[in-house]
Amino acid sequence: MRRLGSVTAAMVLGLAGLTACGGGNGYSSGTAPSAAPAPSSAAAAKLAAADVGSFGKIVVDGNGRTVYVFDKDAEGKSNCEGDCLAKWPAVVAGTGTPQVDGVEASLVGTITRSDGTKQVTLAGHPLYLFASDKAGETDGQGFGGIWWVVSPDGKKITTQASGSGNGYNGNGNGNGY
Repeated sequence: MRRLGSVTAAMVLGLAGLTACGGGNGYSSGTAPSAAPAPSSAAAAKLAAADVGSFGKIVVDGNGRTVYVFDKDAEGKSNCEGDCLAKWPAVVAGTGTPQVDGVEASLVGTITRSDGTKQVTLAGHPLYLFASDKAGETDGQGFGGIWWVVSPDGKKITTQASGSGNGYNGNGNGNGY
């Protein structure tokens, strides 16, 4: 009986440990919700201009994933938290100045999020990834009518992607995430 109590206690402690590691934003395990590695806090963020889909040049991160802006943000402040952040991970700044290639460097900056992390901005707008996107995809474009790819000069692009066929584009649930 004593041994059974020890095993039960160990199971409870193990489950408690798993629960403590399972934060709601998808970063507690060290990976973003899409299973792509979360940016290292030691590495500076990278932004580049790339031709993706029918949009022409848009901004991508250092892994070639499309970067988005959120209409519900205020300039210099992110309003994407909790469930929103799980689906739309912030482009984290890391340390040092974000590196750019083909993106207007004078428009790139950072803000401090409510959790203390630094998020990259372009023309004052916080930047995000769409968790379901892989490199070269723009499946978050127009999501909920409030998520948009962004050009290297910091302007959101509101045209819809052509030929996505994934069911995400323009498919909102009222709250945009």
